[in-house]
Amino acid sequence: MTSEDGWSLDLQLARDTTTVGDLPLCQVRLIDDANYPWLLLIPRRRNVSEIIDLKEGDRAQLMREVARAADVLKTGTGCHKINVAALGNVVAQLHVHVIARFHSDPAWPKPVWGFAPPQPYDDYVRTKLIAAIREQLAIAK
Repeated sequence: MTSEDGWSLDLQLARDTTTVGDLPLCQVRLIDDANYPWLLLIPRRRNVSEIIDLKEGDRAQLMREVARAADVLKTGTGCHKINVAALGNVVAQLHVHVIARFHSDPAWPKPVWGFAPPQPYDDYVRTKLIAAIREQLAIAK
């Protein structure tokens, strides 16, 4: 999965997600866990593990794209809270988690990591969710 400019997606991120599409800076992917509507935004830049590793213009673009993704999840799901995080403790490649949280979700109000086993999406539900996110983010299929 290497692009012409040498950027490639970490294999664990690829295994745990489904491609939604590309924004100007980031590849958007859906985490395969139906417990939480959960997007990853991965800047298509080589050798970047921290937000501060991005050039200033890319940092600003990342924040715009994170805000768009958060707005789409909040509007589309009616969630109670949006969590945004860039941890990178397990996968070093810079990726930003945008997670829709509900008072009724399995981990509420705790962090989602390691709380409940991932519940894979039903294929129909995943396809419908990705189509809705693409439409709202104006991402071509």
